[in-house]
Amino acid sequence: METKQWYMEYKIHKNRPGLLGDIASLLGMLEVNIMTINGVEDRTRGMLLQTDDDEKIELLGKMLQKVDNITVNKLRTPTIVDILAVRHGRYIERDSDDRKTFRFTRDELGLLVDFLGEVFKRDGNQVIGLRGMPRVGKTESIIAGSVCSNKRWTFVSSTLLRQTVRSQLSEDEMQPNNIFIIDGIVSTIRSNEKHHGLLQEIMAMPSTKVIEHPDIFVKESHYEYSHFDIIVELRNTPDEEITYESFTANYTDDF
Repeated sequence: METKQWYMEYKIHKNRPGLLGDIASLLGMLEVNIMTINGVEDRTRGMLLQTDDDEKIELLGKMLQKVDNITVNKLRTPTIVDILAVRHGRYIERDSDDRKTFRFTRDELGLLVDFLGEVFKRDGNQVIGLRGMPRVGKTESIIAGSVCSNKRWTFVSSTLLRQTVRSQLSEDEMQPNNIFIIDGIVSTIRSNEKHHGLLQEIMAMPSTKVIEHPDIFVKESHYEYSHFDIIVELRNTPDEEITYESFTANYTDDF
């Protein structure tokens, strides 16, 4: 059987001396390796485990149910959120109604870059929306995430330096392994026919597309929210409202 990773998280009710050592000893006797361990949120500990025997994980879960000092909350194949929780010691905030929406603030840019880097490592078609007010760090985070995932980024449309609307890309830029960065306002409000054709081609590619201002992109195009796999929200402060009326007018001005 192939070696697999598992994520185990448990709540500590009584943090008595030797508790972690007892759990580590149990894992050692089962020959389950501890890859990473960290505190996650309040009185909660997370572990990334590795074993080539799924039955050992099932047995581990049953045995830990009998330990009074802890409650196992999660024992599963690790998600990106699980991996980052162990790495950073906290969970990423998610929308309670729309579970594919993840929220960050500007002081969490390191966590956001790490999150995007893990997402960008995935192969195949995926569309990521990134909401946020101007100059909050959206484009910079995408570029940094691309570097973390060891992938090249390609601007299809952008306002990073000046409003950019590409009508064609080179053969080297059109590689499916690239990260395509699209400004949802520029690509719709300032779009021309050639750019629209290029956009259609890129959206159909088995590659990662990151669309800034996804709400305007959906409003001004035939694409829908169902096309997005993940929505990321980046704010200066947790209570900041993301609105478009204050800056969309700038996109319609002449260069």
